[in-house]
Amino acid sequence: MQRITVVGTSGSGKTTLAQQLATQLSYPCTDLDVIHWGPNWTPSPAEEFREKVRGALQADCWVVAGNYSAVRDLVWMRADTLIWLDYSLPVVFWRLLRRTLKRVATQEVLFAGNRESWKEQFFSRDSLLLYVLRTYSQRKTRFAEQIMQPQYAHLAIKRFYRPQEAEQWRKSLLPPG
Repeated sequence: MQRITVVGTSGSGKTTLAQQLATQLSYPCTDLDVIHWGPNWTPSPAEEFREKVRGALQADCWVVAGNYSAVRDLVWMRADTLIWLDYSLPVVFWRLLRRTLKRVATQEVLFAGNRESWKEQFFSRDSLLLYVLRTYSQRKTRFAEQIMQPQYAHLAIKRFYRPQEAEQWRKSLLPPG
């Protein structure tokens, strides 16, 4: 387990788990959201995004959090372990709602100086909460199909259905050395 990618629907806890693993294993951690989003929630141009991700993957050991299809081939082909946080919709939605409420209330600064707002998250068609409700089933099916593709047969897949399973597994890992 030297190159780990953590995937799952929005709100599943990809970034949190990736950061915990990276700290525990002393690996660098890359959150694809940080690379993808620019100021004012402007996405990076596709080739620039891919180039930055390529750079992040040059190390011998790393942990990457994120699901972007634009760079999936780069990340998954170089990874040796894929961790899928395949939690139920109620669990994911509750986690996302709590996170969103906290971020909006505290005006937490996110990547590139962005902040979540009440209007965008609760009164907009661009709401991440609505996005999760609309795409949850489709994304679950798509992940299940993608991990079975022959080009990803090299991946050791850890699929967790409950946050407690992922946490128990993480705690069971021995620190390197």
